[in-house]
Amino acid sequence: MILVTGGAGFIGSNITEELVKRNKKVTVLDNFSTGSPRNLEAFRKKIRVIRGSCASIPKLGISGLECIFHMGIPSSSPMYKKNPKLVGRAINEFMDVLELARRESCMLVYASTSSLYSGCPTPHREDMSCRPFDYYTEARIAMERLAMMYHELYGVRSAGMRFFSVYGPREKAKGKYANIVSQFLWAMREDRPPVIYGDGSQTRDFVHVSDVVRACLLAWEADIECEVINVGTGKATTFNQVVEMINELLGKSIRPVYL
Repeated sequence: MILVTGGAGFIGSNITEELVKRNKKVTVLDNFSTGSPRNLEAFRKKIRVIRGSCASIPKLGISGLECIFHMGIPSSSPMYKKNPKLVGRAINEFMDVLELARRESCMLVYASTSSLYSGCPTPHREDMSCRPFDYYTEARIAMERLAMMYHELYGVRSAGMRFFSVYGPREKAKGKYANIVSQFLWAMREDRPPVIYGDGSQTRDFVHVSDVVRACLLAWEADIECEVINVGTGKATTFNQVVEMINELLGKSIRPVYL
């Protein structure tokens, strides 16, 4: 069996769908804070769904695991800025996940972030020294360190996936916390101008969720002991270029609003 925490969320539901296609037995654990039952509709009858947070793991009696995909983590810096106590929640719940991986002797693939590279020169490499600069990155670097500690103490195998700017289907439930590609697309489909804070020259490494899913499953299948892995394209794209591409795809000429 495979456990996907946050399996009703954006990345988690896409991972779950791919696992179902591979005829894997999947259990989804989600509190539906930024996930949605709609994300699971297409394959709901083929999976087990538990409504709850990772803090409930010790009481659930989950066993017989091949792998844990831990995507059930607040995934946006503004969330942590609004509620700094999310740092403690992210770390404590990750401890519950690590303990489960230790008991089950199974592989753990978990979400980290490329935001750890803020201020670092490009190209961004996994062996760079990263320094957290806000609540969000503090939580993620702490998780990576805990994963390393559990490997050294107990031999827990893990892969921390440093996602770059992920976009794609099933992101609607994230609302204002969704990727700007999705937010721009939603607005422009309705002939509303996308809002850009700045002049639009800022860049991101945008990576489609299907590539992220493939990377996560490859990490599970690979002979990995304890690693962090960049998941991106290596290509910088400006916000203005995103607007241009969406205009071209939709056959429109909507100009953004700059604030």
